[in-house]
Amino acid sequence: MTNFKNLIVTGGSGFIGANFIRYLLDEAGFAGRVINVDALTYAANPASLEDVAQRHGRRYCFERADICDRETMAGILDRYEADAICHFAAESHVDRSIVKPDDFIRTNIIGTYTLLQLARERAGRIVRFHHVSTDEVFGSLGAAGYFSEATPYSPNSPYSASKAASDHLARAYHETYGLPVTTTNCSNNYGPYQFPEKLVPLMILNALEGKPLPVYGDGLNVRDWLYVRDHCAAIWTVMQRGTAGRVYCVGGRCEKPNLEVVHRICDLVDAQAPKLADGRSRRALITYVKDRPGHDRRYAIDCTRIEQELGWKPAETFESGFERTVRWYLGNRKWVDAVRSGEYRRWMDQNYTQR
Repeated sequence: MTNFKNLIVTGGSGFIGANFIRYLLDEAGFAGRVINVDALTYAANPASLEDVAQRHGRRYCFERADICDRETMAGILDRYEADAICHFAAESHVDRSIVKPDDFIRTNIIGTYTLLQLARERAGRIVRFHHVSTDEVFGSLGAAGYFSEATPYSPNSPYSASKAASDHLARAYHETYGLPVTTTNCSNNYGPYQFPEKLVPLMILNALEGKPLPVYGDGLNVRDWLYVRDHCAAIWTVMQRGTAGRVYCVGGRCEKPNLEVVHRICDLVDAQAPKLADGRSRRALITYVKDRPGHDRRYAIDCTRIEQELGWKPAETFESGFERTVRWYLGNRKWVDAVRSGEYRRWMDQNYTQR
């Protein structure tokens, strides 16, 4: 088992990063210190960790920094005597990558390279570099089969291409320099604290407010849905017990078309919130819109390796995970309203977004 005391979490104010920090400090029994490094771009939200900072004191630290800034990142690694890195920080939204790919190339490729190089220079101290990636690097599946650790890469968007490049860099730094790198490629995450441009929170909030629920194409694009807490547990398992140089695919074993997900959300909001003024089911709000370019038809993960080698399995089902998620968004409107202001609102006025 790998042991470390000072863990750098890049992108810790984002959706999965914030949930991971909460999991570490509240559930996982990690006894060390977590240093959250985040540039606080549009999708980050420090409010997601306000209570964590209050409850855990010096065990939680925050540094506002750009992972591409080599000098600043070197100072952070040394000042905190970091001995492990969990790398979430990334531009992660497909539609944004289509509109403006520049940021994705810079953050996802140059940023990852910068961190890997700094870790290499501190190889005697850094005992784990964990790189968090996505199943989108594999491209699109047909009607059958699953992505696995042996699947060839075939990215179809600027976002997935930039993540594929960062995956290759992480692997190369292990093979070339012996850096203790592990990588996870996960399926679609959902759960608390997710930025409202993504499919699940967007549909929950629009359904709650009686707004149209825009669904790309025919709505039959299939994704494997993974509750974020299950993903956090998988990452922690890999960081502690995974083999350096190894890749682990993480999925929810919850393969559903987007339209079925939207139907589930509509039914849950109908059950948990006041009825629409005209008495209709929220399913009536579904509106089909033009499909986006390069929209992969199906993703599905074979997570046999992490299950058999490390004993991890997802705890939430489709039913339980989505019920918990809808209940969280309906009960945390202060967080939602704060996130939906400013740049996000202006961008959403011009672009419909959905992963």
